[in-house]
Amino acid sequence: MKKRLAILGSTGSIGKQALQVVDEQSDYFEVEVLTAFQNTDLLIEQAKKYKPNVVVVGNDKYYHQVFDVLDPLDIQVYAGEKAIEQVVEMDSIDLVVMAIVGFAGLKPTLAALENRKTVALANKEALVVAGQIISETSLRKNAHIIPIDSEHSAIFQCLMGEMNNPVQKIILTASGGPFLDFTEEEIKNVTAKQALNHPIWNMGDKVSIDSATMINKGLEAIEAKWLFDLKPDQIEVLIHPQSLVHSMVYFEDASVKAQMGEPDMRIPIQFAMTYPNRLKNNINRLDLIKAGKLEFQVADLKKFSNLALAFEALKIGGNKPCVLNASNEVAVQAFLLNKIGFSDISKVIEWGIENIDFIKNPSLDQLFETDLEARNKANEFIKTLRN
Repeated sequence: MKKRLAILGSTGSIGKQALQVVDEQSDYFEVEVLTAFQNTDLLIEQAKKYKPNVVVVGNDKYYHQVFDVLDPLDIQVYAGEKAIEQVVEMDSIDLVVMAIVGFAGLKPTLAALENRKTVALANKEALVVAGQIISETSLRKNAHIIPIDSEHSAIFQCLMGEMNNPVQKIILTASGGPFLDFTEEEIKNVTAKQALNHPIWNMGDKVSIDSATMINKGLEAIEAKWLFDLKPDQIEVLIHPQSLVHSMVYFEDASVKAQMGEPDMRIPIQFAMTYPNRLKNNINRLDLIKAGKLEFQVADLKKFSNLALAFEALKIGGNKPCVLNASNEVAVQAFLLNKIGFSDISKVIEWGIENIDFIKNPSLDQLFETDLEARNKANEFIKTLRN
């Protein structure tokens, strides 16, 4: 039988590449559900091609635009963020590909796990904000999370077959982004256009900016804590400009395992979608002779202060990772709209971490309250930066 997919966020970078995997492995998958927030033209195009049973557009105001086209094709159309949460309850779904970016992915991820769905997770923010709640839900419902991020997929693959062998530490590798060789002074004045021009990976706007500030690696560190049950001091980051070693695991016996491959997100996406099987594909194979020298260096926490702030939030715990994420999302959007400078992003995040009240063991409701408060106060702080 084919594996039936719900791809949440199908019009984003990960969602589109997940559908490329479906194209190549058409004997293995069928698409049951597609969702997008407001990219209706592409959503309609995808629905016509893959003929899912259900399509959800997150922004209610686009409902009729999508319904009028797809209803005659016998495709059920729903709208609203609540509908995205509800659609994962369908018995006809075998795997939920969580490709929604940002805090918006939290509730659908929890809903999928509550309904005992296996989740192929590309959304860092869900575990960053509510890692303990998601981990407890996954365990309670015996619902599995398979990471899609190349770094977490690498760690996941390195741990396969290791049973309970103790881990000394993990290394998350980072390309260093477009400003790796910039000085602290040069990095202050970079533009959004420069920040979006990643030298290795082709990603969406928000993830590209996160890579440029290196906070993406900090978010991944927080995510790794919950995915692999690690302490903060067991997680390290190394700059690896070639992006061929996707991450490493150090074991207590002095052995080190690394997962390697071309920097192509379809590799970890397909692995998550086909796990535990590895299917043949047409993706370029890694040629180590052509790759040449592999370089590694320590991340400069002074130049990339957002990475330092993320590790600070990781060590404090509680609701501070939620504050970090909310402040960052607001700051990144402001930078993309040219309201603040590149170096101001870290100022917004640091202000939030220092000024939002700490809650040691927040409930889900308290996390949503924290998120809202952090966003509101971040916007207020941004106004002071502009004056």
